[in-house]
Amino acid sequence: MKYPGEKFYPEGVRWDEPIKTGLVPALLEQSAREFADRPAIEFRGRQTSYSDLNAKVTEAAAAYLRAGLGRGTTVGIFLGNTPDHPINFFGALKAGARLVHLSPLDGEITLKHKLTDSGTRVVVTSNLASIFPRALAFLEAGIVDRIIVCEDEAWGAAKNALASYDRRPEIVTFADFIKEAQSPATWPALDQDDVALLQYTGGTTGLPKGAMLSHRNLTAAVSIREVWTRPFRAKRSIAERVICALPLFHIYALTLVLMKRLRYGDLISLHQRFDLDEIMRDIEVKRATVFPGVPTMWIAITSLPDLDNRDLSSLVSCGSGGAPLPVEVAAILERKTALRLRSGWGMTETSSPGTTHPSDGPDRPGSIGLMLPGIEIDIVAHDDPHRVLPAGEVGELRIRGPNVTKGYWNRDEDRSEWFLGDRFLTGDIGYMDADGWFYLVDRKKDLIISGGFNVYPQLIEQAIYAHPHVKEVLVIGIPDEYRGEAAKAYITLRPGAAGFDIDELRAFLTGKIGKHELPTALDFIDELPRTNVGKLSRQALRDQLSSHSA
Repeated sequence: MKYPGEKFYPEGVRWDEPIKTGLVPALLEQSAREFADRPAIEFRGRQTSYSDLNAKVTEAAAAYLRAGLGRGTTVGIFLGNTPDHPINFFGALKAGARLVHLSPLDGEITLKHKLTDSGTRVVVTSNLASIFPRALAFLEAGIVDRIIVCEDEAWGAAKNALASYDRRPEIVTFADFIKEAQSPATWPALDQDDVALLQYTGGTTGLPKGAMLSHRNLTAAVSIREVWTRPFRAKRSIAERVICALPLFHIYALTLVLMKRLRYGDLISLHQRFDLDEIMRDIEVKRATVFPGVPTMWIAITSLPDLDNRDLSSLVSCGSGGAPLPVEVAAILERKTALRLRSGWGMTETSSPGTTHPSDGPDRPGSIGLMLPGIEIDIVAHDDPHRVLPAGEVGELRIRGPNVTKGYWNRDEDRSEWFLGDRFLTGDIGYMDADGWFYLVDRKKDLIISGGFNVYPQLIEQAIYAHPHVKEVLVIGIPDEYRGEAAKAYITLRPGAAGFDIDELRAFLTGKIGKHELPTALDFIDELPRTNVGKLSRQALRDQLSSHSA
């Protein structure tokens, strides 16, 4: 198929270019050979070179093998943004283990599910006060057998590290874990189709599903972007300084920042969290050149009262992903700074890449861009996903490519719900115009994207049902000026039960679900709408609210 959008591609880039794939640890090993003395990561003002990073990864890999955590085992990474993440990510994969990302933003329900569903019995975490006690709780509950603790102060002054913590035999510091570990005569033979990462994503209902991302998928994601950016990098021919405030446990940061930028030989300026003052210092003082963010980050920057007078001139590339970018935010940034902020579309199941905008291409307001090289996207009918629709007709986006997952962990029996052969049904609704530009007009209604993170109503509802005064509840998304969307709960009370306000509800839910999942609004309702078979219906609730509003 000849893709019409190819005429908007960067010069010399073809849509049907071959996409190279390989093994994830080999990506870093190659970069260590090519860029040995270059700084790979800067964290708290300290830099780690490519050769040093690779040496630390090799040391960790040897320790994983010694501990029996090689092929056939699953290791959970429960870390925030710290160099401990790439060391353990690449190290465990080099040993042959399979990884699971555990988000520090998740609540107890989600974390417990990810651990038990994936069969994870060993967790790598840190001694930060916000993380370690939660990992310890899973050890005490018998959900995991062992915790490896990375001591945060090893990377410089730590604000929230625990001065002391439980040192029972099942808990080992990372320093002790790697002590005197020796590399084997030969490393385990890995296959590109081995599952490297179970990246959990919830879809629209129920508990999260583990997308099985292979070494092939993850390295293809990097290669696809390598092909796309080849002309830009050839013109620049320098190592970029890349701001990484995106969480490394998220697929966006993992493949399109960490893995991609390490492959390019760039410097990753790693931030534990998005701190506006620190980010602006990185741009204005340290002269960062690349900044990938999510809409909430760009909203914060465009809301600076003195943005007109701030110096963002060092940035040569800035992008937005993770959630739809408000058109007006990009317009404000360009008007006040002359920076063009482009967004794209991707999914956990695609290892992130899907569509993007060419940096020098035409403006197509509202478009999610062109499909990237090596990726094929078409639009299929709602009622028959085998029927491909012509340009301009609205249907469901269907995708295939070397970056697309082969399925979900422990969900083989449900495969036909999401796949037609090697084509994945995304659940996103949109169309492609005659020039090959894609547009989203809707998505599966139940999913809430809040600040770039997927928020799943059913998970929030399960937690709210634990409240003794709640009879029934439905959660839907509502517009939020800062996050894009936020959760709102509609509740019916048990007979004789007293109501409560949103602050009381949030206090009750804190710890049960993630902070990003906490509802921001609450309404009590006499009766929640149902389907014709008696199931509570979020869609009917939305329709009812829309009718009342009209």
